[in-house]
Amino acid sequence: MLSHLSVKNFAVVKEINIAFENGMTAMTGETGAGKSIAIDALSLCLGERADASAVRKGADKAEIIAYFSLLDAPLARAWLDENDLVLDDDPNTCFIRRLISKEGRSKAFINGVPVALQQLKQLGQFLLAIHGQNTHLQLLKDDVQRKLLDDFAEHGPLLSATASAYKHWQQLAKELSALEQAAQQRADREQLLSYQVAELDEFALAEGEFGELEAEHKRLSNGQTLLEEAQKSFYHLYEADEFNALSAIQTSIDKLSNLEDHDPALTPIVAMLNEAAIQVEESANELRSYCDQLEIDPMRLQQVEKRFAQAMELARKHQVMPEALYEHHQQLAEELAGLSADTERLTALQEELESSHAEYIAASEKLSQSRCNAAGKLAGMVETQIRTLNMPHAEFFIDVIYGEQARPSAVGMDTVVMKVATNPGQPQDRLDKVVSGGELSRIGLALQVISRDTSLTPTMIFDEVDTGISGPTASIVGQLLRRLGKENQVMCVTHLPQVAAQAHNQLFVTKTTENSETQTHILALTEQARIDELARLLAGDKITPNALANAKELLDNALAN
Repeated sequence: MLSHLSVKNFAVVKEINIAFENGMTAMTGETGAGKSIAIDALSLCLGERADASAVRKGADKAEIIAYFSLLDAPLARAWLDENDLVLDDDPNTCFIRRLISKEGRSKAFINGVPVALQQLKQLGQFLLAIHGQNTHLQLLKDDVQRKLLDDFAEHGPLLSATASAYKHWQQLAKELSALEQAAQQRADREQLLSYQVAELDEFALAEGEFGELEAEHKRLSNGQTLLEEAQKSFYHLYEADEFNALSAIQTSIDKLSNLEDHDPALTPIVAMLNEAAIQVEESANELRSYCDQLEIDPMRLQQVEKRFAQAMELARKHQVMPEALYEHHQQLAEELAGLSADTERLTALQEELESSHAEYIAASEKLSQSRCNAAGKLAGMVETQIRTLNMPHAEFFIDVIYGEQARPSAVGMDTVVMKVATNPGQPQDRLDKVVSGGELSRIGLALQVISRDTSLTPTMIFDEVDTGISGPTASIVGQLLRRLGKENQVMCVTHLPQVAAQAHNQLFVTKTTENSETQTHILALTEQARIDELARLLAGDKITPNALANAKELLDNALAN
């Protein structure tokens, strides 16, 4: 619940500090005194946008701090836990601070931590609900009526199931649309790839084959030269009678070996020459083997030249290097397989979409049935309630219309319409066609009282929602608000003494002007001060003994209840 509000330099307020109690608190005062300032300040704490006009003239900034007890707000406590914003030294307390500069800049804090306005709104829905003078006008909107019925029915799982089915259906529809839009492009690409892959499949170039072809082509093209030069080298190394490399080395070994005894320095040279002789002999043997195995095959050369030329032509055609032709072939084959999978996915997706749509229809029908069941119960409770609010002949109806041809949405396919007949013999019709402003206020208040058990917020503020109500009806409205205050913290800005008298607590808003400076003050009233204020509301500025007596009687009757 809201426990304290501190406001500095906001609008015409220089500084006020208000402590709030449990139960119902009435806020009264003269017209224009600023009774709605506290509500406006709290609205900023709930994430409403602010501008420079909110700052008191002559001040640099406005500051608003609202303190809340979380003992009766488990959802707010859970949100703070989730966002790591719980006060370590007092986890059952939360304070929201809002600063607005004279330039219009704004800062927001939760428990001293800077936050975005969106976070204020998320937390605020679990702390406090404000029902302003225009709130009941929202009741004329179909979506608001639907939400009121849903909140009363408490069929959250059905709403979640419908929203989830709708989301899945829309995702599939979006994917199908994208695939269908690309179908022609995909078909054209698939046709081209089919031809290219078939051509490359027929050529069937193996991995690394082009490099082998290139090497074999060079060898076969230069076969005769390779054979001649290899034979010449073998001859000079090993077979020449007049002079060959091996015999020359061996002659040097023989001569130097005879001289080793004269100079030991020749020993390592002789060893190196022995090694050279071995290397030359092995090289000669390898050359002999090479010449024996080297084949000059014109037919094979023709085959290699043809395949090599084909590989070069395909590489040019596909605009890749010949060495990359194999990898390019694999990539095209993978892309073709992917396009074929897309075609198969298109067929499967159409079936999935039909199934998903059927699931959504089933979920929305279950939701619709739950709404129908709850509509009769809620309509009966509202009718009973508004008949106590000086609408004795009123009949209230809630139509739940399932539109098979309606545009699907995440909240189902229902149109919820609240209707009323206020007088005997009068046909039922939509609220905006039948009710007056006062009657709409009473219907809205009845809905608030009925829905209090499903309210997410422990504190409810009503800003002159009793507009258009007077006399006995006002007294009944006050009794309803008092009853609501037994289970929730309720604050009501009102001009009606019958309503104010029912409050457990009363605040008085006054405005003073001194030295051309206007200030608003909010005071907690004692019992006697309450009687005086109620008398003023009854009689106006001139308070008579009869007005005081009537005011005391009003208050005594309320306290007796």
